[in-house]
Amino acid sequence: MECWGVQALVGDQLRWDVESTCSACGFAEAVCGGAGAMPAERRAQMLAEHGAAWLQVDPPSARSVTIMRVLRAELGIDLIEARATLHRVLDGDCSGTLPEMEHLARALRRAGISAAATRR
Repeated sequence: MECWGVQALVGDQLRWDVESTCSACGFAEAVCGGAGAMPAERRAQMLAEHGAAWLQVDPPSARSVTIMRVLRAELGIDLIEARATLHRVLDGDCSGTLPEMEHLARALRRAGISAAATRR
């Protein structure tokens, strides 16, 4: 079986799709996941194939309360998780797929925080 997958930012939404084809019988299937979280197995495959990206914030503009507010809104996490994620962001240790990190960077920039998704 051959599989292809993509995750992309479309407007302000993360979207993902997966297609697979059986090389023996030719059966093909497409799963359009739409907006929202990609299944963990597919996300792991994307990270393994393309590598991780990191969220970088510019320290002078890094206002913790604003960053936590954005993280809570965009990731749907509680205050405790937002605080832990904030520390990873400020330490330069917040990573994921490139579209995921760019999605967060855009949300942070809209909130006045200088942010970028980068590859190492």
